[in-house]
Amino acid sequence: MTTSAGIVIVGGGLAASRTAEQLRKAEFAGPITIISDEDHLPYDRPPLSKEVLRAETDDVALKPAEFYAENDITLLLGSGATKLDTAAQTVTLANGDVIGYDELVIATGLVPKRIPSLPDLEGIRVLRTFDESLALRRHADSAERAVVIGAGFIGCEVAASLRKLGVAVTLVEPQPAPLASVLGRQIGDLVARLHRAEGVDVRCGVGVTGVTGTGHVEKVVLSDGTELDADIVVVGIGSRPSTDWLDGSGIAVDNGVVCDSAGRTSVPNVWAIGDVASWQDVSGHQVRVEHWSNVADQARTIVPTMLGGEAPSTVVVPYFWSDQYDVKIQCLGEPEADDVVHVVEDDGRKFLAFYERDGAVVGVVGGGMPGKVMKQRSKIANGVPIADVLPTP
Repeated sequence: MTTSAGIVIVGGGLAASRTAEQLRKAEFAGPITIISDEDHLPYDRPPLSKEVLRAETDDVALKPAEFYAENDITLLLGSGATKLDTAAQTVTLANGDVIGYDELVIATGLVPKRIPSLPDLEGIRVLRTFDESLALRRHADSAERAVVIGAGFIGCEVAASLRKLGVAVTLVEPQPAPLASVLGRQIGDLVARLHRAEGVDVRCGVGVTGVTGTGHVEKVVLSDGTELDADIVVVGIGSRPSTDWLDGSGIAVDNGVVCDSAGRTSVPNVWAIGDVASWQDVSGHQVRVEHWSNVADQARTIVPTMLGGEAPSTVVVPYFWSDQYDVKIQCLGEPEADDVVHVVEDDGRKFLAFYERDGAVVGVVGGGMPGKVMKQRSKIANGVPIADVLPTP
C-alpha cells in the first residue's frame, strides 16, 4: 500500500497538467500527485487526430519530465484510479495502491463511445489516446480504403488526415450534414463541401447496421443496404465522461461530475475540471464544455478557490477550433444548431457566419478566417444586436 497526502489529481491530460501548474504558480508548497492510467507524461490530445496520425510529430507532452521533477510533482503513471472512498479520502489504483488526499481533483476527461453490435475485428478503431492514434497510423500505412463512422469534429479531422495520407475515405453520418447537431445544417453543408472537394465520399442521413470480415474488417453495411469496402473503420460517434470509477463514492454525476461555479463537487474536498466536469454557469444551469480553451479558464478559477482565496471574476466567451485540411474552423461563443445562421462570407472554401438568438449575436463560426472570428469576442460577450455585426446591405 502506498499512502500520500496533499492535492491528488486524477487524469493524464491538459486539465491535470494545467491544474498542477497553476497550483505551483499560486505558491502552493504541499505535495501534488498526478495519477494516470496511461504510461505517457500528461499530453495534449488535439494533435492525435491530426499531426500524430499523419506522422508529423510524436511529441505531444504538455510539459517535459523535468518540469514535474523541478516542481516536486509526483507522477503515478500506468495504473489508473478504480475507486474513490470520500469518507477515508483515499483513491484506489488498478495496481492495488491506495493514495490518500487532502484535496482531490477529478480530471479524467472522456472515454469514446463504441458501437456494441460491431464484431471484434482487427481494423476497427476509436481515437482518444496517443497509443490509439499510433495504432491507427500503422493501419493507415497499408490501407487503401477507410470508413469513418460519425462526422463530428473527431470524425472530420480523422477523415482529413487519412485523405492526406492517401487513403480513400467514406464519411458516414446519420445527421443531414457533418457537425449538424453542433453547428446546424447550413455550416454542416459547407463542411461537407470542403471534404468532398478533397475527395471524401460524404454520406449523410444514413447509419451503419453492421461490419463484416474474417479476422479483419472487410465491409461496412449501411442502413440503406449499401456495402462499402474497408481496410479501416474509425468509430467517431462521440464520447462520454469518464466517471465509472466514481460509482459508490457519493459524488453526484449527471452527464459528468456535477460541480458548482468554482468546480466543487457534491462532496467536500473533491473538485472536478475539464471535459468530465459539469460546472454551473452564470444562469444556474449545469454545463459541461468539451473544449481545450475551457480548461485554462477553469484552472484559474478552481486553484485559488481550493486554496482559500477568491476566484477571478471574468466573462468567458467559449472558443474552440478544428483543423481540417488547410482550413482552421473556429467557433467563438455558444452557437446552437437551431439558431438563426447568417452566412456573411463564402468563397467556396473559406466562410464566415454569425449565429442569432432572440435578436442578439451569440456566436460566430469561420473557416479560414481567424482574424475576423476573434475580433467578435467582445460583441458576443455583450450580446449586441445581430444588426451590429452583419454587413451593411
